[in-house]
Amino acid sequence: MTDKVVKSESEWKKILTPEEYRLLREAGTEPAFSGKFWNLKDKGIFVCAGCGNELFSSDTKFDSGTGWPSFFTPVVKTSVETAPDNRFGMRRTEVVCARCGGHLGHVFDDGPAPTGLRYCINSGALHFEPSKDKKK
Repeated sequence: MTDKVVKSESEWKKILTPEEYRLLREAGTEPAFSGKFWNLKDKGIFVCAGCGNELFSSDTKFDSGTGWPSFFTPVVKTSVETAPDNRFGMRRTEVVCARCGGHLGHVFDDGPAPTGLRYCINSGALHFEPSKDKKK
């Protein structure tokens, strides 16, 4: 990870699409099974739509059946940060980009081995960089 990215809300609005802004800066959520990456099986790296920070590898993506892209671990632990999220009367753990603070989704403890975690991430908070290696 490189230096922190700090921008004003007006700067974020200039560089993000309205949907990216809603998800990343306003902690929004996209409807299940609506995002562009929930069923993507291509090899590559998922990066933050706000700052390009490498977040998740397709090698750690799995089908959770929830309708959102799900991963069992980030590329490196320091690429994301977590915090308690008690909004809407629920007890969850929010996942944010460690570089720009953008809301990505939530992490739950019902994922597969080896971590037992499920990072449930909004497609609209991500961009995808396909692997240059065409081998699957």
